[in-house]
Amino acid sequence: MDIDEVFMKKTLRLAKKGLGSTSPNPLVGALVVKDRKIIGSGYHKKAGDPHAEIEALSKADKSAKGATLYVNLEPCNHYGRTPPCTKAILKSSVKKVVVGMVDPNPHVTGGGCEFLSSHGVKVKCNVLEAECKRLNEVYIKYITKDKPFVILKGALTLDGWIATQTGNSKWITGEKSRKFVHSLRKRVDAILVGVGTVIVDNPYLTPYLIGESTSSDPFRVIVDTNLRIPLHSRVFNSPKSGLTIIAVGSNVDSAKRKRIEDLGARFVDCQVRNGRIDLADLLDELAKMSISSVLVEGGATLFGSMIREDLVDKYYMFLAPKILGGDNGVPFARGPGCDNIKDCVLLKDLMVRRFDDDIMIEAYPRRHSANAKLKIEN
Repeated sequence: MDIDEVFMKKTLRLAKKGLGSTSPNPLVGALVVKDRKIIGSGYHKKAGDPHAEIEALSKADKSAKGATLYVNLEPCNHYGRTPPCTKAILKSSVKKVVVGMVDPNPHVTGGGCEFLSSHGVKVKCNVLEAECKRLNEVYIKYITKDKPFVILKGALTLDGWIATQTGNSKWITGEKSRKFVHSLRKRVDAILVGVGTVIVDNPYLTPYLIGESTSSDPFRVIVDTNLRIPLHSRVFNSPKSGLTIIAVGSNVDSAKRKRIEDLGARFVDCQVRNGRIDLADLLDELAKMSISSVLVEGGATLFGSMIREDLVDKYYMFLAPKILGGDNGVPFARGPGCDNIKDCVLLKDLMVRRFDDDIMIEAYPRRHSANAKLKIEN
């Protein structure tokens, strides 16, 4: 790596500190470097707070003159909740700005890189662009498609079951795997499950395994076409924050709906297709609520529908060294699958990790013809 790539790597690590708290804004880190020494650093902490560039330049103060500014996302050149970063960059008199990726926001007028270059600042763009895009994959989809980025998490026995015939699934995976999943919960805006999961497991749907945090908990979204959810469900009585949202069809018990609203939950009325909530319509409704990322955690019926409707952007699949040893468990996905192996969902950009004896596969659906690459990480 050249020196710009070295410092961009450091910038990306800094940006990751904002995971779980910046939505719907991107993850951004910034470094001010002079004579190969970092003299200022910052990252975007939450929407409305100063941008990473402002924090870094503020710490560098007058020493920023003649320095290089590294930032993983193109500096903004417009007024939003905060003034444009480009003005502060010019005022600081840095001589060079190194940018990881351009801002894909179609609603932003005036490119920051062009503005800086036209005002005499040397600009270098697209340094470690692929890594920068991967870090902000949620932001990119949300800002360009007006839809949330959808992550599906499944925990399976080696022979492919997510529960026994009685619905018991505690616990297929070990504690380290479950803690990782709870860290995922803290990074997303919403956790999505079907009402069957609530009825059988009665989960809190909170990241309780990773302790207290200053950031708010994700919304809990329950797909419940006919409003079958029990009033005593833990999602209505969670000791933590986070709104519970029930996605329903139009023909539900109004009295029960009122009782659930009195418990503090909110309803989203969705279109119904073939007797089930139209999941694409639900995702559109969630996007209108500024929900930019969704973690789908079950159950089998919801998994099957999400996969068949091509609504999943990323998979986290946990394989535990356990074998059910029969044909009467709950499968990973319910509903009709493909008739031919060649029509299976293909995955790409695989990363394999171990959590004690569990194996996790992180991957993306291959919607293009690029060959999958396997990376092993212990």
